[in-house]
Amino acid sequence: MASPLDLDQLQSFCAIADCGSFTEAARRVNKTQSAVSMQIKRLEERLGHPLLTRDGRTVSMTHHGEILYERARKMLRTNAEILDQFNDADLAGSIRFGVPDDYAVRLLPVILSSFQRTHPKIAVDVACMASEELIAGLKAGRYDLIVFTQGTQQNFGELFRTEKMFWVASHGGRAMASQPIAIACGPSCCIWRKDAFAALDRSGIDYRVAYTSSNATAISSAVLSDLAIGFLPESALQPGMRVIADGYGLPRLGDAQIALLRASHAYGGIYDALAKHIVQSMGNLEQPPAAEAAE
Repeated sequence: MASPLDLDQLQSFCAIADCGSFTEAARRVNKTQSAVSMQIKRLEERLGHPLLTRDGRTVSMTHHGEILYERARKMLRTNAEILDQFNDADLAGSIRFGVPDDYAVRLLPVILSSFQRTHPKIAVDVACMASEELIAGLKAGRYDLIVFTQGTQQNFGELFRTEKMFWVASHGGRAMASQPIAIACGPSCCIWRKDAFAALDRSGIDYRVAYTSSNATAISSAVLSDLAIGFLPESALQPGMRVIADGYGLPRLGDAQIALLRASHAYGGIYDALAKHIVQSMGNLEQPPAAEAAE
């Protein structure tokens, strides 16, 4: 009977895959770089395939490494859940959490404040920025857990909520009547922007980018000030916004997919507590207002 894989080796492998560096991975798992290199050598010998490849200073996974990575994360998660089952100590510690500011209006005051009340010994340090920046920050080791928007270039993470996207305008505003239609949106890397512009192009609708910002609050302010119309998921709708009805000529948008992404160490204990709270709480968010026609 074959002996089980070494979880410590799998932890080091996942850390390297996450950050693309033996040096940084060694720091994360509290080992020397030589010790981590030896762990990977033994893991590759055990599995009979190379798992990582070096290109200068960059380390990436081979085909077999990619196959192992997802399964290794599942094993690390199961291990953390087993340890939690037999741990009676109160949850305590700190979590570095990232969230797009598109969701911060609903997540921060409602969901995170209730988490702090139920878990007073867990300190959550929050950063709000675009999904692309959060993903890069997680890889660089700046976050333990992030919420992000999935898209065509980032179909990974733990998908936990799908929301309708809406065209929105200011109540009583005239931006909808502008020719070409004035749009407030995120930067060119924004998944929602790419989807919305592709839909407008297919529909032959003339538009111009009137306001661009990587800050969702600034985009919402542009909409509420009637500088432009915008597009938002249901959890980001704000008082004073009017959802533009389908009958007003704007194309339907693809759904927003919201997911969690963890560092390879962020399973069990305080991390699962926060992740479960976010998933459950966002599932209970109020539905958006009924669609109304922009005046």
